[in-house]
Amino acid sequence: MSNSGYILDDRLLASVGIRFLNYILDGIFAFLIFAGLCAFTGILIGLFGLTGLSVWMDNLGNWGWNFIMMLIYFFYYLITEGLFGRSLGKFITGTTVVNEYGEKTDFATILRRTLCRFIPFEIFSCLGTRGWHDSMTDTYVVNKKALVEEIKSFHEFNLIGNSEVI
Repeated sequence: MSNSGYILDDRLLASVGIRFLNYILDGIFAFLIFAGLCAFTGILIGLFGLTGLSVWMDNLGNWGWNFIMMLIYFFYYLITEGLFGRSLGKFITGTTVVNEYGEKTDFATILRRTLCRFIPFEIFSCLGTRGWHDSMTDTYVVNKKALVEEIKSFHEFNLIGNSEVI
C-alpha cells in the first residue's frame, strides 16, 4: 500500500475508444516485430544456407505460426509494460498502466496482466470500462498527463495549512 494517501479517480481512466486504439497500435507493432524477425531469419537463411531452418519454417503450419505470434505478443507486453509501464501504443495515446494509487505496477503484476491477455475471449471484456487483464490484476489504464496533474494537485492540496518546522 502506498503512503501517499492518493487513490485513483475513475475519471482518469482511458476511454473504450482509446483502449481500442491502443489494441490496434500494439497489434501493428507486434506484426512489425513478427515481419522483422521473418525478414532477419530469411537473411540468415540466404547468407549462411541454413536449409534446416528453412525446412522447419516451411513445416510450421498455422498452429506453429500462431504460437510464434503469441510469443511475440507475450514478450512485447511483458517487456514494454514491465520496463516502461506502457506499451508503444500507450506511448502514442498518452496512457499508462498504474495501480489503484496511481503508481507504476511491479513486474509480477505486469506478468500476471500479460498472462491474463491469453484467456479465451478476454478481448471482449474490454468492451466495458476495464478488461479482465485490468480487473484481475487491479491495474488501470489512465491518461498519463492527467494523472501527473491530479497527483500534483492532490499533494499541493494536502500541504495547505501545514507549516514547515525548521
